[in-house]
Amino acid sequence: MDLIQSYKETDDDDNLMQQHSDSAPNPNPTTTTTSDDHSSPDSSPVRISLPSKSAAPKVDDTMLALSVAGSTRALTKPLDPTQHVVNFNPTYDQLWAPIHGPAHPYAKDGIAQGMRNHKLGFVENAAIEPFVFDEQYNTFYKYGYAADPSASEGNNYIGDLEALKQNDAISVYNIPQHEQKKRKLEKKKEAMETGENEEAEEIDNPASEMWLRKNRKSPWSGKKEGLQGELTEEQKKYAEEYAKKKGEERDGNKDKGEVFADKSTFHGKEERDYQGRSWIAPPKDAKPTNDHCYIPKRLVHTWSGHTKGVSAIRFFPKHGHLILSAGMDTKVKIWDVFNSGKCMRTYMGHSKAVRDISFCNEGSKFLTASYDKNIKYWDTETGQVISTFSTGKIPYVVKLNPDDDKQNILLAGMSDKKIVQWDMNSGQITQEYDQHLGAVNTITFVDNNRRFVTSSDDKSLRVWEFGIPVVIKYISEPHMHSMPSISLHPNTNWLAAQSLDNQILIYSTRERFQLNKKKRFSGHIVAGYACQVNFSPDGRFVMSGDGEGKCWFWDWKSCKVFRTLKCHEGVCIGCEWHPLEQSKVATCGWDGLIKYC
Repeated sequence: MDLIQSYKETDDDDNLMQQHSDSAPNPNPTTTTTSDDHSSPDSSPVRISLPSKSAAPKVDDTMLALSVAGSTRALTKPLDPTQHVVNFNPTYDQLWAPIHGPAHPYAKDGIAQGMRNHKLGFVENAAIEPFVFDEQYNTFYKYGYAADPSASEGNNYIGDLEALKQNDAISVYNIPQHEQKKRKLEKKKEAMETGENEEAEEIDNPASEMWLRKNRKSPWSGKKEGLQGELTEEQKKYAEEYAKKKGEERDGNKDKGEVFADKSTFHGKEERDYQGRSWIAPPKDAKPTNDHCYIPKRLVHTWSGHTKGVSAIRFFPKHGHLILSAGMDTKVKIWDVFNSGKCMRTYMGHSKAVRDISFCNEGSKFLTASYDKNIKYWDTETGQVISTFSTGKIPYVVKLNPDDDKQNILLAGMSDKKIVQWDMNSGQITQEYDQHLGAVNTITFVDNNRRFVTSSDDKSLRVWEFGIPVVIKYISEPHMHSMPSISLHPNTNWLAAQSLDNQILIYSTRERFQLNKKKRFSGHIVAGYACQVNFSPDGRFVMSGDGEGKCWFWDWKSCKVFRTLKCHEGVCIGCEWHPLEQSKVATCGWDGLIKYC
């Protein structure tokens, strides 16, 4: 109905318009013929012009014009540097335009006091290279013009514009070639003219440069009069003394290490018991209780005697009734495990922190390596130093050959990328293994002690034949990190390497030394710390300290985390499984404590 109503209204409007047009007088009588033409069927229909209607609201034109003019004025006028708020988006030219306007009545040079950053007014910063600045500075003082870095494109130069046109805008550093040649000739002429007058006088004067130039002789000038004959007795004597002195200096540099008085203190009741047995003798009833190892659950004992952190611990070989500790307080201590639990002896022979310790097979002697560049071989029972070795470099790891008939052979990984081999009986260096590109961190004997594996800060593993300084296997991959601790599995078929990307990698000790990709132990945080990795005596568990003071235990077969124990405040740097008591573990940390769980 609404649609019909709207059609009806439009028809009524059309009729009204038609009547209005009929009643209006016709000003042009000639148009009657055209109306007849429109009535013909071929002509187009009549077009009626309707008055225009606008749905837009009425707008005051004067206000519009004023607002447009205000906005254009705001876009062209410079910004006031003292205002804190800008209500429109200024253009780049406005932001970087120089300050214009009338002079300030109370400001010198027309610049407000707050805008002055120089005695002469306001100086704008311009980013310019030192060479370009020197070039323009010297050009200005030479020719009177220079390039302006802050000017607009139309006016890039300041100073004498006439000189600019005459010199074709050259600077002092880009003089034309013909000008350079001309200047050289002019200088040469001047030198010749002035030199002729003064030369005669200056050649005769020994204080003048001319005399020195003329009389100076090259060390290579002239010919040799003849070959040198035999040395005189005095020359021979001097040559021998000089050679002897140089040899002594070379030997001194080679074996230099900080000298420190060796001392040892026994803390026990007596060094020998009523039967005459030494205090280091193992108890006769110490035997393994069973074959299986178990994870410790609670803390048994804590040893606290070091004033600084403990860097390494080692159980007495085969029996474990004593434990040796290397401290950063320069001292090495040995503690009783089975009976009293007290410190038995302190060994003082180093002037700096002790880095590594190693027992011989029987435990009657041990090695210490320190940051004072000395390696010392101690008698465990008496505390005396048997011998001292040094190359003048810091030893990071020391090992004795595990074979019983080669207990006199010492291997040491040094900070100068070498592995040095000593014969301790003679005190001589018998071999040097020099292939690594960084400090050597570990030495591990494999394959019935015929070979040994070394790791280094160069993020590689190298396998050596004992006694032959040639690498037989070189392991280095782009994904590898440094491995500061390596341990041999009890079945001797696998190596566990503590990698600094927070995981323990397993390598085979067979011919190819391949990485076992199926076995990988992770979860702990050791990045940046040389935390020791170790195995249980039966090989069922892998353990390691971490940077947060925890001791981690993994199952060897499943590679899953079995247990974690919070042992230390700070870094848990070392961990050792007791060789006889299957559920006992010792750990050491940088808090100076040794804990027995």
